[in-house]
Amino acid sequence: MTGDLVGFLGVVLVAYAVPGPDFLVVVRSATEHPAKGRAAALGAQTGLCVHMLAAAVGLSLIVARSPLVYDAVRLLGALYLVHLGVRAVLSARKAARGRPAAEVPEDVPPSENGKDGPADGGWRSGFGQGFLTNVLNPKAALFFVSILPQFVDGNGSTARQIFFLGTLDVLIGVVYWFALVTVAARLRVLLARPRVRRRWELTTGWLFIAIGVGVAAAS
Repeated sequence: MTGDLVGFLGVVLVAYAVPGPDFLVVVRSATEHPAKGRAAALGAQTGLCVHMLAAAVGLSLIVARSPLVYDAVRLLGALYLVHLGVRAVLSARKAARGRPAAEVPEDVPPSENGKDGPADGGWRSGFGQGFLTNVLNPKAALFFVSILPQFVDGNGSTARQIFFLGTLDVLIGVVYWFALVTVAARLRVLLARPRVRRRWELTTGWLFIAIGVGVAAAS
């Protein structure tokens, strides 16, 4: 089991290192406010817990083996990513038509000017975005169905081992995302500049849209 556990940890670390929708949601939230970034991270890991529980009771197997259910989850996830992207693009264009430069000091982080901080619902927004992005990602369900069972010892309880390995996955993710939030939050001073903020919103918005379209188009 020790060798299997080391292999599992290696696979998990590689999976987290490859940027995906969760990565983009957490980083974008962290640049708005560190607390919102941490909330998005916890939301993503809560979504992962849902996949873990589903795998333990066999629901993920149904999703993996039923093309109709799999496609429904995949398209819902794609639509949500496109929704996030359109919101970001529209927000950037709206700001460009307003009066950005004279209203916000260039050296003050966005949240200190009332920009979606924890006090005005930023925590709930970040958690919700992280949770929905992860729970509507069928690839996360497939991980628990196709990858995780390879590290389960047939001599023990399958459900118990899935919970154990899944919990390790979730805890590793929390540490990884919180470290990422700490790094991404340092960009806030730079992104406090209205012009840079608009470009960031446009870039991340189009990335969300591109990922969403790619997920929808994937077979």
